[in-house]
Amino acid sequence: MKFSDRLKKWMLNDTAEDAFQDKAEPEALPEETKAPSLALTLEEFRDCDDLTHRRFPDRGIDLIYFEHMVDQNKLNQQLLIPIMKGDEEADKLVEQLLPYAVFDSKELIVGVLAGGVAIFTRAGAYVVSAYGAEGRAVSQSETETVITGPHDAFTEQAGIGLSLIRSRLKSSHLKTIKLSVGEITKTDVYLLYIKDIANMDFVREAKRRIEQIEVDSMLDTNMLIQYIDDNKNSIFPQYLTSERPDAIVSKLVAGRVVGLVDGSPSVFTVPTSFFEFFSSSDDYYQRWILGSATRLLRFLAFIITTSFTALYVSATTYHYEMIPMNLLVTLTESRSRVPFPPVYEALVMEVTIELLREAGARLPTKIGQTIGIVGGIVIGQAAVQAGLTSNVLIIAVASSAIASFVIPSYVMSASIRLIRFGLILLAGLWGNFGLVIGLAAIVIHLSGLTSLGTSYLTPVAPFEPKDWKDIFIRAPFHALRLRPTQSVSPNMQRNKSRR
Repeated sequence: MKFSDRLKKWMLNDTAEDAFQDKAEPEALPEETKAPSLALTLEEFRDCDDLTHRRFPDRGIDLIYFEHMVDQNKLNQQLLIPIMKGDEEADKLVEQLLPYAVFDSKELIVGVLAGGVAIFTRAGAYVVSAYGAEGRAVSQSETETVITGPHDAFTEQAGIGLSLIRSRLKSSHLKTIKLSVGEITKTDVYLLYIKDIANMDFVREAKRRIEQIEVDSMLDTNMLIQYIDDNKNSIFPQYLTSERPDAIVSKLVAGRVVGLVDGSPSVFTVPTSFFEFFSSSDDYYQRWILGSATRLLRFLAFIITTSFTALYVSATTYHYEMIPMNLLVTLTESRSRVPFPPVYEALVMEVTIELLREAGARLPTKIGQTIGIVGGIVIGQAAVQAGLTSNVLIIAVASSAIASFVIPSYVMSASIRLIRFGLILLAGLWGNFGLVIGLAAIVIHLSGLTSLGTSYLTPVAPFEPKDWKDIFIRAPFHALRLRPTQSVSPNMQRNKSRR
């Protein structure tokens, strides 16, 4: 018998037992479905000492839940107080629980694990959500700080993340698809998009890739995107992640698809391009000329951090003619006591800088800052005085390290730092020729990457000059009339202002 028929029986004042007595009929349930029962549930949660089982024999009611996952106020007001008041209140409670009836044991167990309360009565089994686990309060992002603009950031609770997005995007066109990943963790994943703005092909493809993931656990957004990357062997991130709600809302309005993973403060957007990793929310909260200058400075930082140290190695090893005469004298004096070739000297200093960076990140904040500053000064000065490196190399390595911090995305910054080591080796082997080979290999690799099937170098390849107004510079808002071509939006118009 269908649930609607049982509901009709209930409304006609049939007894609860009669109304639900056929829920366990073999022909009405799939073979793998087991009707929920108290004994079966307790057996499933056997050896779970944190499980709470409360019995009310005189009412014929049993409650099963995890106390540390439920809101005690909800539990008391909605369930415990009505049960304890008397038979009349308990009977009313059973009637109110009718919409929460479950007929599958797996569904009931998943509900309890999600912070629900399982209620067993003579009439059947029910699951009422009372989730109220403690979580981190909304605070400022540690990895994406801005000078102006909002300072709130996502937390590990997906519900809070959804509320932060919907509080900014008050539209019924914002749609959400809920998925589950992980055979054991059963992590909730939410795909968000704006109807009539997002390309539904991207939505369906992102959903398909997530549904194909077969893994025991999914703990973070950065784990998820590695399963759904177009090219899993590339060091470059193909999905943009952010902890800032304002940045994510701007991507939604631009026609992107957004993904939230419960338990992770990072949110991913797709499709994305290489150049998006160099933009920051600050660019849009200040005058367009300042925003454009800052963005161009980031691309200059990209060039410096990838090639400055490698260019030093190339020039001091093979191409002294590139160095001005006045600087050549100083450089010769500085390197006169160094016993190592420039490539070894550069690699040792770059590795030392990375060790200091990693130590500063892992240690407590105050100690980490001290280690980074004092360690860099002391080691650098001692290395020069000991004749292990030259003053000019210290300047080159320090400039490259500082330039890497200018890039807003930490993931992209880490990828670029790794590229630097390869370019140093090539410059040490073949000089400028090796440096050119390395840079050409990077461009070729980037040209072959895709993000959800779209070109990773959009709008340079394919060539879309109208998008350059929000890639290399940040044009005035009245000039940003269209959405990015990479989003392939059915509604490209986003700004109708004339000034």
